[in-house]
Amino acid sequence: MLARIQTLYLLLASLLASASMFFPFWSFSSDQIFIISDFGAARIADVTYTIACFAGTAFSPLTAVLSLAAVFLYKNRTLQTTLILGAIALFALDLFSGLAASHFMNRHFLAAGTIVTHAPGAGLYIMLPEPLLLFLGLKGVKKDEKIATAYKRL
Repeated sequence: MLARIQTLYLLLASLLASASMFFPFWSFSSDQIFIISDFGAARIADVTYTIACFAGTAFSPLTAVLSLAAVFLYKNRTLQTTLILGAIALFALDLFSGLAASHFMNRHFLAAGTIVTHAPGAGLYIMLPEPLLLFLGLKGVKKDEKIATAYKRL
């Protein structure tokens, strides 16, 4: 289990998904500083912004859990492949929810006539290598499956 390279890729993806929860995804500054993160949503009266923030709160931990669970299911490669593909889909949803929350907060400030500067935070940059690591882990699982089927034929 630990001797395989995909274990390292999946553990790193799980760590990055976990770490991205604790850093701000996007920040806005005007008179105050507003931060979008997984566990903190600014109090604005936009329902779509609130839904996008809470969706990110659900998707990041699920991505981390699926990546970590895929490490320990090394004997069932089809389930491991399914979990990795699910983690990739959850990553995409997590990224989309964060970008949607940023867009809706920016739209809220523009509608209010507030001049605001905004920039991506560390949480966005931490989560960007996740799909690459998940794809590399998936490639390793497929390679293991190919080796196992070749061994069964002998």
